[in-house]
Amino acid sequence: MARRRIGFWYRLAVVVIKPLLLLFTKRDWRGTENIPTSGGFVTAVNHISYVDPLTYAHYQYDSGRVPRFLAKSGLFKIPFVGRVLAGAGQIPVYRDSADAALAFRAAVEAVEKGECVAVYPEGTITRDKALWPMPGKTGAARIALTTGAPVIPVAQWGAHELLPPYGKRPRLLPRKTMHVLAGPPVDLDEFRGRELTADVLRGATDRIMEAVTELLAELREEPAPPNAGVRKASGRKGEDEGEAQAGIEPSREVPGGADPIGSTAPEPAPAEPPRTAAARVEVGKVEVPRVEVPTGAEAAKTETDRPAGERTGTEHTEDGRA
Repeated sequence: MARRRIGFWYRLAVVVIKPLLLLFTKRDWRGTENIPTSGGFVTAVNHISYVDPLTYAHYQYDSGRVPRFLAKSGLFKIPFVGRVLAGAGQIPVYRDSADAALAFRAAVEAVEKGECVAVYPEGTITRDKALWPMPGKTGAARIALTTGAPVIPVAQWGAHELLPPYGKRPRLLPRKTMHVLAGPPVDLDEFRGRELTADVLRGATDRIMEAVTELLAELREEPAPPNAGVRKASGRKGEDEGEAQAGIEPSREVPGGADPIGSTAPEPAPAEPPRTAAARVEVGKVEVPRVEVPTGAEAAKTETDRPAGERTGTEHTEDGRA
């Protein structure tokens, strides 16, 4: 397959990175016949390691159709790396900001120009202990349904052996095999031409993630857990317009302007019952009575109201001796 012109910065990245991948990895490329030879399309890829964008890009480059990734905006701020990413036409994703929708528009424009846009629907490395896909965000589905472009599901396996999930130290030797398998376009016909409601986007996204999970099961030669990668009921009534960016969840407005993305508000602490002189706390295995000690004006009032013989402090006899 003839490879399209990729420009100076993309070629520089290839010249620097590809020899290292050839040196430290072995390759098991499958399903390249499913990569379209012309026209724009979206690839939906599972995410298992920080290094798998490089190994997947190697696969995609060898197929003749180089991808444009939707990448976190922070990467573009790294000296030199950011210059290479921008020069190679990668698309920055601005999470939780006014520029969040820019990635969606850039991705749509790229697909309409006939390019391949690579999306990690999970939005991050999977947190599943067995490295099965998590439920996807709706970005890939929204791009595909907006443009009418096909979605090619892609599964990869082996990059986690080169660099464990969320790890920082690569295991270069012995050489690891990078397995990548692309499947036929996901059938989204029942969702095309319809209003992009939350139900439509969720249904299309689940269909995409089911295809990715099936391919991963084939690579791993083991069945996937039930409902891996899908979220049949999200519990949300609507989706934000900016959600398409690289599968990132959009902001949700809450009273007071707070933004709960990626976190949940802490549960309020239960009210502590009033303490009395009879209240007791347990220290180790010994119970100690808890006694309330009045302070301030309350203490003074309590002291004056008590009979002289019961008052606290230094007692004096009638002859003035303590």
